[in-house]
Amino acid sequence: MIPIRDTARSGNFPVVNYSIIALNILLFFVQMSMGTEENRFIYTYGMVPARWSVPEIARHFSLNEQIFAMVSFMFLHGGIWHLIGNMWSLYIFGDNIEDCLGHFRYLVFYLLCGVMSGVSQLILNFYSNIPTIGASGAIAGVMGAYIILHPRAKILTFIPIIIIPWVVEIPAVFF
Repeated sequence: MIPIRDTARSGNFPVVNYSIIALNILLFFVQMSMGTEENRFIYTYGMVPARWSVPEIARHFSLNEQIFAMVSFMFLHGGIWHLIGNMWSLYIFGDNIEDCLGHFRYLVFYLLCGVMSGVSQLILNFYSNIPTIGASGAIAGVMGAYIILHPRAKILTFIPIIIIPWVVEIPAVFF
């Protein structure tokens, strides 16, 4: 299922939402420009649970670097399709949440959702040495808020069924 648009219209220009999308795209290009150093870049700015739980690894990172990584991980992506999927979902749903919460509260909400997804990953995979990256946790929070704030909204959705393209409006709750 690929969302095309929603039926809930926002009344204000979503400056924070568009800024988050632009920052994610910009940082994706920075990440891609790292070349052979990309894995190191991801390990440094991704959220790596073992950096908190394994003393031999943790000693290589300051507390400030650890805390920064709990935010920076949500602005990195594993590939172009990861980025496109996340940013498209944010584009569809984020403007309405920003409209309801206001610019500043939306930014705080988005960041808190992302940080909480990182904390959840840390708790559930405490000794993992694999970096977590992506805005999926923050966007899941935005989509959850969308369901609560716009329960009757419909999502115009493209559903590819083998060779038959099907476009249908689906209630936000089911999407």
